[in-house]
Amino acid sequence: MAMLLNKNSKMGSPLLHEFKRQASFFFKEKIKTARLALTDVTPTELLTEEIINGDLWAPDTRAMGVISRAAFEVDDYCRIVDILHKRLIKFDRKNWRVSYKTLLLLEHLLTHGPLRVADEFQCDKDAIKEMASFQFVDEKGFNWGSSVRKLSERILELLENEQFLKEERASARKLTREIQGFGSFSQRSSSAEESLKALGFRTRLRCNSIYTHQHNQEKDDEFMDSKGKLLHEERIQIHENTSHPALGNQENISREEYTAEDHPFCDNHHHTTVSLLSEAE
Repeated sequence: MAMLLNKNSKMGSPLLHEFKRQASFFFKEKIKTARLALTDVTPTELLTEEIINGDLWAPDTRAMGVISRAAFEVDDYCRIVDILHKRLIKFDRKNWRVSYKTLLLLEHLLTHGPLRVADEFQCDKDAIKEMASFQFVDEKGFNWGSSVRKLSERILELLENEQFLKEERASARKLTREIQGFGSFSQRSSSAEESLKALGFRTRLRCNSIYTHQHNQEKDDEFMDSKGKLLHEERIQIHENTSHPALGNQENISREEYTAEDHPFCDNHHHTTVSLLSEAE
């Protein structure tokens, strides 16, 4: 009898955990919907806040791509960098994952976003240097302190060395064009861009935003600590049908409306919206 109760207890534990997770997600989505309806928050802001949270999973690279593209719009740029400044202003060693994910997103913006990002975060160099002294080894023996230090040093190099920044942006642009050459980039960028439109990318559509969810299956040991791994994951994810809680439903959205010319690294002389028209080189 005792063995049966013990077996039922083990079976019930995962179910209880899943129920709690679903309930937590439900309430979070309700809060997001309320914020979109009652405040001036934008879907881009919510997406930025979501991917630099303190959970165990690595930031979704597709979501980072959406954010880096949105950063070319002046209003979204201001909102994105404001969130990052607030996360960097004080390094919380107990909640270090938030700062680490903030660095990952900042690195992505430096190599994929507007050139202005490098000037924007000059004032945060001292805070980034402080992170380089962080030390932490998890129960599996992985040295996260080393990962944080290497990423901090890389970002400082991007901020301080103009030639290095130019080379890294060129490398990112080359990879983007290679992906485009495989015939998948247009569909992927279109999907991400249209997702923000479905969420109410423009202010007038905020109240109609809809969120869907798929639990991130990445393991903790896949939490990346270098640009090379991030770019490698982008190559892999380009062939996967992934989704993100803040990217919305794709079923009724045309994937053909956006083309490669909409990408920040591609020249487009007919761009008419208000944006940060800095060169990509």
